[in-house]
Amino acid sequence: MWPSVRKQFSRQIVRADIVKKMIECGIRVADDLRLYVGDVEVDYSAVARAVNVDRRVVKQTVKQIKGNRFLNGLFSNLAPIGSSLVPVASKLGYSAIVIEADPRKSGVIAAVASVLANHDLVIRQALADDPDMVPDAKMTLVVEGSLSGKAMEELNDLKLVKSIKILK
Repeated sequence: MWPSVRKQFSRQIVRADIVKKMIECGIRVADDLRLYVGDVEVDYSAVARAVNVDRRVVKQTVKQIKGNRFLNGLFSNLAPIGSSLVPVASKLGYSAIVIEADPRKSGVIAAVASVLANHDLVIRQALADDPDMVPDAKMTLVVEGSLSGKAMEELNDLKLVKSIKILK
């Protein structure tokens, strides 16, 4: 998706930064040109501060989005993915695992999930960076309980996995 969106702003670097932030946050553009995260309205100034631009540039970007059939189709339907459990995983008795693998290869999630299932670990949340938007894309899993040494060893032995880090 990102390459197609970026192409629409190829000569407008600042506007590309604005729409990237909108995608990252799941900011939707309504018919009346208002911005929303879920059902919460977000003003242009908040987006402008996040990207370090003038709010008028955000407004012009929103108008450009509404005037483009492709962009309007995307941004009128965006939705946030919800809250990340990663920062509170340990407080909930969960473990957060960051997995570095080739994000363009198939089977990474399946292979990791299989190992975790074999050790009776339940995945509560899976978050994966979009490799088109994040140069060093990673996958983060929040699992119930703690990983055993054997589970870590099996995860490290997966050919698709480059590295694994457990967050504290």
